[in-house]
Order: sequence, then C-alpha cells, then structure tokens
Amino acid sequence: MDEFLQRAQVLIEAIPYIRSFHGKTFVIKYGGNAMVNSELKKAVILDIVLLKYLGLNPVIVHGGGPEITSLLQRVGKESRFVQGQRVTDEETMEIVNMVLAGKINKEIVTMINQVGGKAIGLSGQDGNLLVAKKKVLPNDQQDLGFVGEVESIQPALLNLLMEKSYIPVVASVGVGLDNHIYNINADTVAGELAAALQAEKLIILTDIEGIYADPKDPGSLISALKIEQAKEMMAKGVIEGGMAPKVEACIYALKHGVGRTHIIDGRQFHSLLLEVLTDKGIGTMVVE
Repeated sequence: MDEFLQRAQVLIEAIPYIRSFHGKTFVIKYGGNAMVNSELKKAVILDIVLLKYLGLNPVIVHGGGPEITSLLQRVGKESRFVQGQRVTDEETMEIVNMVLAGKINKEIVTMINQVGGKAIGLSGQDGNLLVAKKKVLPNDQQDLGFVGEVESIQPALLNLLMEKSYIPVVASVGVGLDNHIYNINADTVAGELAAALQAEKLIILTDIEGIYADPKDPGSLISALKIEQAKEMMAKGVIEGGMAPKVEACIYALKHGVGRTHIIDGRQFHSLLLEVLTDKGIGTMVVE
C-alpha cells in the first residue's frame, strides 16, 4: 500500500507543472546514448508520449552522427572532420540524408506510434521547414561541402501538426535556395526551431550530466549557468567540442524568446520527466 501511496503523491506533486505547461511547446533535441541504448530509447519515447498526453506539445529534433559514420565505413568511405564538423561531399550528403531523414527519423516515428502516440516524421525539405545556406568557416579555411546553416524556418507545418495532436519528429537536414540539400548541426536546428516556435523550453539530451566548471572534476556540475559566464567558458576552452554548439543553441534560444533552456543527461532513465514535472531539476539550466 505504501508504494501505491507514494506513486499517488508523485502524481499530485506534478499537478502544478502540468497546469503551468499545458498547451506549451517543448523542443527536445534527442541524441547521444539515448538514441543507441534500446532501453533508454524506450524510456525517452515513453516520456515524450506521456508529456503529450498531459497536454504539452513536444517537438523532437534529432541528428545521427554515429550511424552516419557507421554506414560510411560500410561503403568504404572515410569520414573527415574540420573543427568537429563532417566534411560532406555529394556522395556523403546522399548517405546523410538517407540515414537522418529515412532510417533514424522513421524509427523514432514508429516507436512513438507503437506506444500510443501519434508522430509524423519531417526533414527541412518538407514545406521548406528548414531553409539552409552553405556554411563557410572563418578565413575560408576549408570547404566543408554540403554542411549548412539555418537561413530561415517556416514553422507553420509544425504548428498545424501540433494542433492535430501529432508529435513532429524533425531530421536536421535543410534545403537551400540553390536546391541543394545540406547537413545542419542538430543542436543548432533545435535552438533555432525553439526560437521560431516561441517554445516554453528547449531541452537537449546529451551523454554527460551537464556542464562542469572543471571538465576533469565530476563534482563541479553547474546547475544554473548565465549566458555571460557560458561565453567566458567557451572563450577559455572550458566548454568546447560537442558541448559548444549545445550551449550556443541555448543562448540563441534564450535571446529569441524561449522561456528556459536545459542540457540534461540522456543516460538517466526518465530524465525528461524529472526535469519537466518535478522541482528536482537535473543537468544544467542555461539562463539569461
């Protein structure tokens, strides 16, 4: 009986959060180990479907770097990176589009539908959702090929789907005005999409607890990080590599009207529910 009472208490404590967030849009960047481990996959999908049933409007953005690298290896093509970004020639872009907009996107959609949600898979090519332009490195150091940046977002299609109770699942592939397809960093897409939708929250799932004041010290987790502090840490190289675009996405979203941004540990089961429906708070919240 005590166990059932405890469950009831958890639900009661969630009421203020459900009431506050009802009808609000949450952009969730889905990536890292939570996309690889089958049990974590299921937990994340169940969290998202539950949030939808509770009246929130989740929008999922995903990448898929490891799977792209794996398929390139299988076809005998070596991956090259410059400043953490994959050099993407025409053949590589075909594989990127196939993996992101085809395989991974449809796997996520299928999992959501199987557990009682209603999902539709999209890429930037659908309804000109993500209009892209070619990304050029400072000083034109090297041509990255078909690596893009977001030029504009047309969110009308997403709003229409959410009104009809669907969960949009967006692959981070955009289309340029030159009709070329571009691979865009999924963290960047999530941040700009959250801004375009004026989302209540941007939540980025990653493979560590959050942001550390000292990357070598697991006990130095920062629970709330101000924008100016984040910029200083990036300038000093404390925040670098794959974490940098995540923090930049949070900063962009905050500066363009998004309520809160969070970087949380996708390796922790039901981390989404803990972040959204409890006062515990996990990971790092980037704040103005």
